[in-house]
Amino acid sequence: MSIFVDENTKVIYQGLTGSTGRYYGLLNRDYGTQVVAGTHPKKAGTDVDGIPIFASVADAAEATGATATCIFIPAGGVQGAVLEAAEAGMELVVCITEGVPAHDEANFFNVLRRDFPGTRLLGPNCPGLISPGKANIGITAGHIAKAGGPVGIVSRSGTLTYQALYELQQKDIGVTTCVGIGGDPVPGTSFIDCLEAFEADPETKAVMMIGEIGGSAEEEAADYIKHNMSKPVSSYIAGVTAPAGKKMGHAGAIVSGGQGTAKAKMEALEDAGVRVGQNPTEAGELMAEIVAGL
Repeated sequence: MSIFVDENTKVIYQGLTGSTGRYYGLLNRDYGTQVVAGTHPKKAGTDVDGIPIFASVADAAEATGATATCIFIPAGGVQGAVLEAAEAGMELVVCITEGVPAHDEANFFNVLRRDFPGTRLLGPNCPGLISPGKANIGITAGHIAKAGGPVGIVSRSGTLTYQALYELQQKDIGVTTCVGIGGDPVPGTSFIDCLEAFEADPETKAVMMIGEIGGSAEEEAADYIKHNMSKPVSSYIAGVTAPAGKKMGHAGAIVSGGQGTAKAKMEALEDAGVRVGQNPTEAGELMAEIVAGL
């Protein structure tokens, strides 16, 4: 199986008429994803390479039966786009856009949690997710992902999401679903959300988790793994060599008061029984050992 998306998922692209949205929307469709509509309030009735454009997400959903949407619009409009999708009943909203104001993120995160509990938000500032051979929503290169399981992947870093997929492909290890949750301060979907879904998925037998410096999400995930997961986990935490006091990478990669360091995260994960690699390749090798022993 897969988590969150599969071959039956129908997806609307908010921003399909823009150059970036068009590029990835058509690329995802070519992969096999059911990209059934795009939206633009001034371009309703037109199409993008045969994909119909509707004035709103609600109109597109009514016409196509879509349950997911992918957002490729400028940062200033993301809050409105996310809430529009939720109000239209979307079960999954994947927001690729980076640079969304943290105040906006906090606001729509809390609105979704309070008023739209049936809507899952992935992102903002994430690469999306891929269930290899079934559906690819976002900007992940489909050819680096091997289908068939038994490993699930969850990652904060976009680039390391791709490397994790590639490391496993090189070892002939398939993936059920790979989820890039993004590195912003207020992610819509957390490590724990994905770990819980992978734990419940009968075809996911092990999980690879990629984290980075800043925040406490990895430590929280370690506590969840320690007390709730029966499936083995390998991990890599980026930022071991990050200079103290220097701003690094994502908006969420903030280390303060000695907390959020790579060392602290690695120690918490190791204490939870996770096999932690010193680099992405070693994390892949550890996962290969885990898979061989399943």
